[in-house]
Amino acid sequence: MDRHAWKPFLQRWSEEWRIARPDEEPDGDPWLGCPPATEDEVQALEARLGCVLPPSFREFLLVTNGWRHAGNFVWSLRGTEEIGWLADLEPMWAEAYADWDEEDAEPAAARSLLISLEADAGVVYLDPGDVDERGEWAAYDVFSWTGMGPDRYGSFYEKMYDFYAGFHALDRPQCETQREWDAKVEDARLASLRGEVDCPLTVFAQATRFGRDRASFLHFQMQTLLREVDDDPFYQLVTNSDTRSWVLDEDLFAAQALPLLFTAHKKARRFGLGSTLQFLRERGPQRIKDLIACHQARRKEPGFRLRFGNPEFDVAAHAALDAGQDAWPRLRDALVHWRPLHEDHLAPIALLADPRAARLITPERGRELLAMRRG
Repeated sequence: MDRHAWKPFLQRWSEEWRIARPDEEPDGDPWLGCPPATEDEVQALEARLGCVLPPSFREFLLVTNGWRHAGNFVWSLRGTEEIGWLADLEPMWAEAYADWDEEDAEPAAARSLLISLEADAGVVYLDPGDVDERGEWAAYDVFSWTGMGPDRYGSFYEKMYDFYAGFHALDRPQCETQREWDAKVEDARLASLRGEVDCPLTVFAQATRFGRDRASFLHFQMQTLLREVDDDPFYQLVTNSDTRSWVLDEDLFAAQALPLLFTAHKKARRFGLGSTLQFLRERGPQRIKDLIACHQARRKEPGFRLRFGNPEFDVAAHAALDAGQDAWPRLRDALVHWRPLHEDHLAPIALLADPRAARLITPERGRELLAMRRG
């Protein structure tokens, strides 16, 4: 990331921050940065530190000698006059995380460069002992209130991009970046239905980082068939809908998500754990509580059986699961009858609520289903 790429990225960030926070500093310069450092100032910093700065951070300083509103919990980054070693400037932080990585003979925190100036009980630093082939130092942030250790990023740019995505996820500015992600999500949805797997997964994961809730549900469906996820996303998707960028269709939730929540709840109770279903019963919106009660009542009816999707697929899938040794090839062939119940429906995830299907659909077989053209 050179200075010519940093400038438009940071300019867009500044403009979007102003869109999200129009009442803060309304008459001020929308630029969140500072005047650029000179080459002499950067060289003086390197001489003081006794090392050459990693490329993306060095170029960043030549565009802006500091930064405001870096992340949701980081209010400013240091300029050349304020940057220094973490152990010298904030020895408490270096000592607190000195033993975090027991495999490292020299703890990263003890040798790292402090680049954050103001943060919410946290620090951001660069590790000169963790360098990639481009000369980039790994970047870390850590906040004492999380109860977790430092989070690692491959470079300063990757950390800044994460801050930028986090800003979007929290503030959700109505801007071109959000519209671009929504267009990418729609393209990825169609690609998934055509049988593409890895590219849609990547797009959905990245869009989720930017607060695109539709992407989160689409991603969840693919991960469910790949056996990579539990029911956690539903806590955020069905609560606080007034702050969401998209609202999960209630009929789709009831038909495909609720059976999974009931199955996850049963497993959680076995181990004495809480579940998303329990949380939603106690603290979810009333409309969700009503859907849960309706589904629970239906499960108690004589002859109840799970519904896997549209009627044609439902009949074919149940016949396949009743077929004994031929169950898997028949279930795979049944997918030709599957049709989405809603435009946000990517795959028959309700299958995984049936113990027989759950045993049949391994991660490899889940990928095989996702690689088929659907709907």
